[in-house]
Amino acid sequence: MIALRHVSKSFYADGVETKVADDISLQLPQGKVVGLMGRNGAGKSTLLQMIAGLLRPSAGEISVRGQVSWPVGFAGGFHGDLTGLQNTRFVARVYGIDSDELVDFVEEYAELGRHFRLPLRGYSQGMRARLGFALSMGIAFDVYLIDEVTAVGDAAFRAKCEAALAERLKHRSALVVSHSLGFLRRVCDAGVVLEGGRVTWHDEIGEAIDKHRAILGV
Repeated sequence: MIALRHVSKSFYADGVETKVADDISLQLPQGKVVGLMGRNGAGKSTLLQMIAGLLRPSAGEISVRGQVSWPVGFAGGFHGDLTGLQNTRFVARVYGIDSDELVDFVEEYAELGRHFRLPLRGYSQGMRARLGFALSMGIAFDVYLIDEVTAVGDAAFRAKCEAALAERLKHRSALVVSHSLGFLRRVCDAGVVLEGGRVTWHDEIGEAIDKHRAILGV
């Protein structure tokens, strides 16, 4: 379960404030897969990063029950001088799981070939995303934060990702960001629309998609 209480977040550039979260209070129920929608730049990824603890809110508080993933699709937490293998072993130690089992799973799933044993500084963005997705699927989180994984790799790998997510999310909670409305319809139960720093909750994913499309004028 994730609860946001009066959460605000602002960024400043050249003395100008941009508020991406404006006094948001929201409770995401346990056992639900929730789609998070909003126009480009609305603050969806920022909201996920705050829930994951990667960013601090400017005001308010966020409480989480259970083990929450990093934003799947976000690979900013890896060490560029370490190999994919070394990063995987490090993550295993952080989460207290068997490192050999996680390495075997990630190496097969990520399909990085020899690059798995090379430093991440030489990885493309897509290769980093593959590693991050494989790592997240190798750990049984209680809540998954998912950020645009439908953009990972080629069509075959994206289909593989979606199938794995659909299976994993049958038994877990999740907050999912994606520009693919078809993907959200397939995997989500409910939806949240973020617009102007405020959110609206919808019990049905179809209602949330309709609201999002109306905001975009499509």
